[in-house]
Amino acid sequence: MNLGLFNRVNFKENTESKGMYSEWTSLSPVVQRCGSEGYSVLDKFGVSIGREVTINVVKQLANNLGITQAAEPSPLNTDKEVQWCMEVICFGLSLPLTEHDIIKDCVNIYCEWLSSLLPTNKVCVPGPVCNEPNMYARKIIGHCYHLFLPREGEGQDVINRQAVLCHRVLRTLQQVAQESKILEMETWESLLLFLLSINDTLLAPPSVKDDVADQLCERVLSVLFEVWLIACAKCFPTPPLWKTLRERCMNWRHRIALIEQWNRVNLALTARVLAFMYGPGFPELKIGEDDLIPAGMSNNTVVQAWYRFLNTIGNPANLTKPEIISQTPKFLHYAISNETVVDPCYHSCLQALPLIFLKAIKGIAGQVDAFLGIAQPSWWDEVVVGCSTDKNKEIGSSTSIHSPTPPPQRRLAKSFSVAPSAVSKGMPKTSLIGLTSNRISTVVQTASAPNSGPSSTSSISSLSSLNMESRAPLAAERAKCNSILHLFGEWLFEAAFVGSSLVQGNDPDHKRPSSVIMEGPKSKGPNSFHMSSITDLTDLPSNLTIDKYESGRAEALGALCRIFCAKKSGEEILPVYLARFYLAVDQGLHISSDRECGETIVSIVMNSQSIFKLDLEGVRVLVPSFVSALEIVLADKDSKLSPNVSKVDLRRASISILLSILVLPLHFQNIPIRELTTSSEHPIIFLELKPKLMNLLMNALQVESDPQNAHMLLGGLFLCVQDSAAFEAVEQVTQPLPETGTTNLLSSASDTTSTSSMTGGSDPRSDYFRGDTLCDVHPLDSAHALFVRATYLVCHRLISSWKTDLNVSLAALELLSGLARIHIKESDALECKRAVKWLCDYIIYQCSRPPPAHSKDLHSTIVAAFHCCSVWLLEHPYLLRDKDCLTTVLEVAELGVSGTKSVGKPGEKIKMKDDKELKPASMRVRDAAENLLTSILEQVGYFPNECGPESVSSLLDEVSLLQHCNSWATDCSDQTLAVERFRYFVSEGSIMLALLEEPLGNDQDPQPTVTLLIRGPFGRHAWTMQLRHLPRHRSGTKYHAPSPGRPVAMQDNPVRPEVSHRYFPEGVDRVPQCKADLAIPNLDHVLSDDATASEETKKLSQLLKRQIAAEANMINNHSQQTQLQECAPPPVCHEFQTSRLFLSHFGFLSLNGDNEVNNPTDRFQGRF
Repeated sequence: MNLGLFNRVNFKENTESKGMYSEWTSLSPVVQRCGSEGYSVLDKFGVSIGREVTINVVKQLANNLGITQAAEPSPLNTDKEVQWCMEVICFGLSLPLTEHDIIKDCVNIYCEWLSSLLPTNKVCVPGPVCNEPNMYARKIIGHCYHLFLPREGEGQDVINRQAVLCHRVLRTLQQVAQESKILEMETWESLLLFLLSINDTLLAPPSVKDDVADQLCERVLSVLFEVWLIACAKCFPTPPLWKTLRERCMNWRHRIALIEQWNRVNLALTARVLAFMYGPGFPELKIGEDDLIPAGMSNNTVVQAWYRFLNTIGNPANLTKPEIISQTPKFLHYAISNETVVDPCYHSCLQALPLIFLKAIKGIAGQVDAFLGIAQPSWWDEVVVGCSTDKNKEIGSSTSIHSPTPPPQRRLAKSFSVAPSAVSKGMPKTSLIGLTSNRISTVVQTASAPNSGPSSTSSISSLSSLNMESRAPLAAERAKCNSILHLFGEWLFEAAFVGSSLVQGNDPDHKRPSSVIMEGPKSKGPNSFHMSSITDLTDLPSNLTIDKYESGRAEALGALCRIFCAKKSGEEILPVYLARFYLAVDQGLHISSDRECGETIVSIVMNSQSIFKLDLEGVRVLVPSFVSALEIVLADKDSKLSPNVSKVDLRRASISILLSILVLPLHFQNIPIRELTTSSEHPIIFLELKPKLMNLLMNALQVESDPQNAHMLLGGLFLCVQDSAAFEAVEQVTQPLPETGTTNLLSSASDTTSTSSMTGGSDPRSDYFRGDTLCDVHPLDSAHALFVRATYLVCHRLISSWKTDLNVSLAALELLSGLARIHIKESDALECKRAVKWLCDYIIYQCSRPPPAHSKDLHSTIVAAFHCCSVWLLEHPYLLRDKDCLTTVLEVAELGVSGTKSVGKPGEKIKMKDDKELKPASMRVRDAAENLLTSILEQVGYFPNECGPESVSSLLDEVSLLQHCNSWATDCSDQTLAVERFRYFVSEGSIMLALLEEPLGNDQDPQPTVTLLIRGPFGRHAWTMQLRHLPRHRSGTKYHAPSPGRPVAMQDNPVRPEVSHRYFPEGVDRVPQCKADLAIPNLDHVLSDDATASEETKKLSQLLKRQIAAEANMINNHSQQTQLQECAPPPVCHEFQTSRLFLSHFGFLSLNGDNEVNNPTDRFQGRF
């Protein structure tokens, strides 16, 4: 007998039992003696006598129930009669299972009598039971305990029958708890203690395959938790009951069904807590059972029940310690009663602990995600419904599957539903009984393979929850990180350190006085017994070694990463949490000797994409560890991963992390990186990480096959080259390359440094960081070297593997265009020439593809390649001095314009221009080729400086021109005011003229001046024009012609005779009058007859006299004062409308004002 077993039996201290119930008395003794109080008086007699009495009594009572015939009133009328019959029924429930019919009748009688607690009583229920239903219900519940007792030696068919009867009782009790309105507190307590008792009886012993406990495990646990929730709503359990529940549950932790039901209740309660804590706007935690929590439960009750259920199974990290899980009376009894057993932790059922631990951590992670607002519906299926079949493959070769409860042929029977409704929202109620149908058995044969245990796919299969693409964004109103860590941090941190060197090893080199890793409980005296030393005498089974729990550890690390990556701006996280988190991540990123990508590395990488973007205090201590882990993920195309891991998503997450740390070396330069667990005389500085990061980026791009990941890597590559060039320009650092050929630089750039660093061990602070270039930038990672390596790598992949991927091709061409614009002093003309040659080869290949392959996207890549080639030539005009380069570029331009090349393969006849038929790939391709040709002929080498006579575009605009005018304030830069001083015209629909009529202040010549700002397709140009009548060399001579004077008259003017004009001829007075002359009366005669007309005539006469006198007077005065003046030339004009002069001189205005409207240049009259 092992002496350690006796020590464990006598070991009384249990740190897990301490907590919020430490001052309350446990009811565990009551639970353990539940069955002893329900024995019948018939047990005093022989079995045969008791059987005969039971058959006769029970059969009579069963006939009155109305099951096989119409119900009849019960013949029992007094309490004595009822109690005597109950003694008989109690004995009948304890009979062997071979007496199935008797036991079934006993069950039916008690289930019908329990209906007395329901609002509607049945006629078959005895009167005394109806009068005092609570008292009799407590006795009935106590008697039903015997039904659940396992019977040894029974066959599988008999056990299945027992399970059916147990289901009937459980369903009836659950219905009573839900519908009864008269349950007293004592009855509630009896009901809960009964459920605890039968669960403890069935679940506490080590698991045995296909026994009644295996059949009823899931069902009894679900009823216990559901009835407990109902009790919370109607009669909240007392603290002793809660303490008893916690103690009993910790004895069942070797059952995976306990963890599934625990997760089920916790997630359902968490959904209710989130609903009233954060309101309807917070993302809903979708669960499979909306009615699991009673509708009438108050918010305060929900919170109380939620926190108490959360602490029901103790610390989930203890699931990784078989010596603690097997520290129960039932396991110790098993070990003592079997001489071949060395230690209780060797029982085969404990081989499921790795999966149980994973389930528990997944449940906690699901609640963490719920508080962050990113919970997915998949959580419910993963942590409640059971594990998938894939997870069973690596648990062991002899792994067995649970038989469902109830059996498959009766799975869908309505009589086995948990609630009255057959189907609830989200998932069928009938599935709740068979939650273990796809779950692996907790019973695994001892002879299982040594490597059985944690399935490497068990936690990785949950990466659907880790996929950042499918997960919803973080909720804006999410809880603070400190709040979540206060609640779950202790468990998650302890689970994250499972199997790490900081916990396993006691090496003092791995400990510091300020370490936040909690030490184990100290010995309190010479007789104290430390739990960690229990298994010192014997090693654990191979399938329970600590490395088998990596799946659960990875899940815990992923949850912690999601918590810390959910930090809000300005949010503070306690330093102790940050320190433990950094230690956990550092240990999780530890690389094994076989350099495999472990589950912890996958989980950390997938869940910490933004860890370096959130300004977490001290987070940069993790940079070396992350760099080493990223090398495992990114550098190898065929890295060893679980088949359930999406390699593309994992690489994408790794690339996101890589991009966030690329700029750190040049930003922090010589700042040392503090070490977490070890101390070194030469700490790493940030600048030493740059070679590793550059090689990692190059190697990742070289093997990347996903388009989106390639896009991200190309952006990071361009950032590195641009950042290095800017850094060297600012610091004026010039580092010549070693005297090796360019080929050596390109071929060994990604092999020397990265290979040495990747084979130097798993320690990120390996000797690679201790080279001679301790504080200098590595030559292979200078701006010039990066430029050469980037150009070579991108061009090589562009003409090989990327030429058929049009999206990646566009990104690569954009990168090459950006690299062309980066000017580095050591720029190599040979590399630039090679890049242009590769671009031309790419264009030739794309244009020569068969017609079915031609599409708009393909032509877009060809156009982008022409543009990229144009950029290279414009930025490096010396390339056209090379005859081969010029020939290659012109041939490609010819190919784009005409569709064929004049010079074909060697030996072919040269095609002349007139003999070729113009068939370009498309009009866009032809325009791009013509644009390249135009750039070569007109713009390459045409940029001597930024603003000179040869520049394409002037740097002057309206504001800068007005600042040269005397009438404009020098410090004024208002664009709106400047535009008002100009007159705008449009010509040909593509050229805009801006005219300024004021002379510039730097011109002293007072000539008519107009300043033009011309904007057109060929750039912006500024011109100043003046109206000059003399050549510029004679502009200083002020010449004005003198007055010519009055010309001399050729002859004298004749004398002007005075002539008096007459109105009538002179002889008119000598003509005699006739009677006709007197036909018209005289005016005087007319006026004498009309007084009014006479008055008016007098007034008119007076006016005429005055006017005659005035005119005569004026004529006299004018003749006296009039003196003729000599004509003189007009003065010189100094004010001009210079805009009109310019427009008219250039034919935009007509000099004929009458035809101005019809002038075809009327569009210039509009002012903008």
